[in-house]
Order: sequence, then structure tokens, then C-alpha cells
Amino acid sequence: MTKPRIFVTRRIPEQGLDILRQACETNVWPGELPPARADLLAAVRGVEGLLSLVTDRIDAEVMDAAGPQLKVISNYAVGFDNIDVAEATRRGIPVGNTPDVLTDTTADLAFALLMAAARRLIEGDRYVRAGAWKTWGPLLLLGQDVAGATLGIIGFGRIGHAMSKRAHGFDMRVLYHNPYCRDDPYAKEIGAECVELDRLLAESDFVSLHTPLTAETRHLINATTLAKMKRSAILINTSRGGVIDHDALYHALKDGVICYAALDVTEPEPLPADSRLLTLDNVIVTPHIGSASIATRAKMAQMAAENLLAGLRGERLPHCVNLQVYEQRRS
Repeated sequence: MTKPRIFVTRRIPEQGLDILRQACETNVWPGELPPARADLLAAVRGVEGLLSLVTDRIDAEVMDAAGPQLKVISNYAVGFDNIDVAEATRRGIPVGNTPDVLTDTTADLAFALLMAAARRLIEGDRYVRAGAWKTWGPLLLLGQDVAGATLGIIGFGRIGHAMSKRAHGFDMRVLYHNPYCRDDPYAKEIGAECVELDRLLAESDFVSLHTPLTAETRHLINATTLAKMKRSAILINTSRGGVIDHDALYHALKDGVICYAALDVTEPEPLPADSRLLTLDNVIVTPHIGSASIATRAKMAQMAAENLLAGLRGERLPHCVNLQVYEQRRS
């Protein structure tokens, strides 16, 4: 029996690839960098399944190149803004993602960035490596206290919840903002308060972003919203780079509108080496490693593979972002 042909846009952990190779004729892009557009369009021709990464733009052109036999798109990520989900739905193609598994791992990194920025750890490391450390000094690299401070969380989903749990352990006051504030049992349990965005920005010592990138959240953090924050405030982003206007952030950090920023996501990615943000000492940038633990990335690979195989078999994906496709099939 002929195995279905699939394309995997980058090498993922073997826990996922082993599953796929047993069931499919599997083509894995061998490069460290994502396939160029022309290479992607060529590689998807005739495939029944596509396993993509957040670095791959999967739109109508890619779906056309694959052909009408394309049955499923599985994204190796929680987010799926790299995929034209509406177009996939129109074609009856289910799209999968890998939710929940990276919640704690990403929250760990977000809180690590918060701590690193608050206590200026990266600056301290650079200071030592540059040979500048001569003695202990009472004014050397003074930072911000975390315990007892106010944390503002924008986007109070799974990762936002996990971030607030960590803050609770530091006796932090937690404010949160969702587009529609509503009762949240966990928020009540830890005493977190749902507030309007302006109040959150004005009262928070730390602002952590955990919102998906949508038309409404693109450049949510801009010159206007940055100006509403405390001059001592620290901004953390582990969601999507496009939630922040990077030009506005550069000027805010340079001019002292806010104190510090710690970014695991940027726009574009990777951040160009000549980016003005990288000329500033009061910003930390990491290369989108929010989910980068061995166990989490392996579980993501397994989930992405299971989504893909379910779609190839015509079964409902375990984790599907466009359930409308199944309603369409019944109508």
C-alpha cells in the first residue's frame, strides 16, 4: 500500500519524525534555515500533509502549489498566525497546533526574563567579561525589586495564568487585562484583578505580554501606550513580536519613557544585527526560545505528528484550530 506523501519544513525532534516515517513517505527540509519561498512551493507539490513551523508562511499560494489532494496542515507551535486559516477552512483543510504543552515552559522563560531585566543580570555578566569589575560598589548595577511589586499581564489565557502563578510566589500584586474582562476562578483564588488597559499600564511595575497576534493586538504597545507606563516599568514579551511597535519601543527605552524591556519574540525574526534595539543596554533579546526545553519540544513534535496523521486518515485532529471544517463536511 502506498504511503501518503508529506513535507516537514524543518527537522523536528525524533519523537515526532519517527511516528511520521513509519506511516508516511516523509520529506524533511534538511537546512538549519527555513526553506526559501521557491523551495517551499516546490517541496509541497503533490503532498497530502504539511507540517509547518511558525517561520513558514502558509497561504493560498502554498496550498495551490500543494494541490487539491492536500488533506491537513499541522503547525509545530501553539500560535498559527503564519497560516491563512480562513483560506484553509474554505478549502476544507483542517489546521492543527500544539497547545497546552508549552504553557509552563514559556511562563518559566517569561519570569526568567522579568528577573533578569529587574536585576540587570545580562549587564552584570557583560560588565565582568569586559574586565570592568574592580570592587564591590554600593551603587553598582542597581535594579528593581520583584517581591511585592505589581505585575500587569496582558492576555490572561493559559500562559498568562501560569505567569500569575509564578508572580503569586513572589507576593506580587497581579493585574490582568483581556478584551472582555470576566470572572476568572483562578484570578479570584490568587487575588488577581481584571482592569482596563490604561490602568494596568499606569500601575504596573512589570508588564508581560501573553496575547495572540491579531489585527486588534498588532502594535498594541506603541508610543501612546508606552507613555502611559511608569518610567521605572519593565516590559516583557513572549507572545508575538508584532504586538510591539519596535520603533516606538526603541525611543521609549532610549529616552527613559520606560526603564527596560526583555523580548523573546521580535518583528522581524530574526532581529537584524543592525537593529537599533541592540545598541541599547536596557534591553534583553533572546531568539524565540520560550518553548525550548528538551521535554517540551519533544512533546510538541509528537503532538504535531499526531495531528498530521489524524488528518491523513480523515479523522478529527486532536488539536484543531478551525473546527468549522468538520461542520462544513456535515452540511
